[in-house]
Amino acid sequence: MTTTPANRRFSLLALMLITLLVTGCVTTTNSRFTREADRQEVVDDYVKLATAYIGQGNLDRARHHLDRALKLDADDPGARAALGLVLNAEGEPELAEKNFRRAISEDPGYTRGRVYYGAFLFGQGRMADARDQFRAASRDTAYEDRGSVFFNLGMAQERLDELDSAATSYQRAVELMRGDARPLLALARVFVELGQYENAARYYSRLTSMMERNPRLVHSAESLFTGIRIARYFNNQDQEGSLALQLRNNFPESVEYRQYKVLISNGE
Repeated sequence: MTTTPANRRFSLLALMLITLLVTGCVTTTNSRFTREADRQEVVDDYVKLATAYIGQGNLDRARHHLDRALKLDADDPGARAALGLVLNAEGEPELAEKNFRRAISEDPGYTRGRVYYGAFLFGQGRMADARDQFRAASRDTAYEDRGSVFFNLGMAQERLDELDSAATSYQRAVELMRGDARPLLALARVFVELGQYENAARYYSRLTSMMERNPRLVHSAESLFTGIRIARYFNNQDQEGSLALQLRNNFPESVEYRQYKVLISNGE
């Protein structure tokens, strides 16, 4: 088909219009995406500020920032989970749980929300539910504080008398929480309960070595009583006597000291 100069000019004009329309659409779409990204960034900043205020115990300032975040996005899981923390601290457990559950419903992969919810459930004495939340959270290999998740999971399992599972969780916590005494003590304690004294002694020795290197780490009633039980099993009377003296002098009113007196009275 032959194209006249007029037709060519019309075709060129049409092409320019189409190009402008497409460019306009792309610009509008990009602008919308930019606004969405900017809004999410603002929401995230509000949540970070609120979380910091929660850590300081300033619930009013935390609420102020969370209100702003939720005005921008009422379904944001981070804001909902943080609001659950505030409500729980204010003595509103039902409302707190509602927000924790909503956060997880909005994003089942929001690990921090599961950790918050698990801690809430643990505090409520609902150990099986807490265990399930911590177990789900522990599967997130990218979570920055995964060691603490395993430690919390172990505590819930221990309360449920799932001692083998607790030992496994505490072992993962020991691997991930280098330099932290808590999982070492917990693992030694559980191995004592399981009658695995060789394993208990190994981890208790790691705990005491860490304490010798760090003067800020001191014995608790729990760590002393755990050491006493291990020493009694291996008939290490010197170590038992030293730990028992510290327990009596430093924690005379503790549950562990009462347990120790029962232990020696029964000749166990």
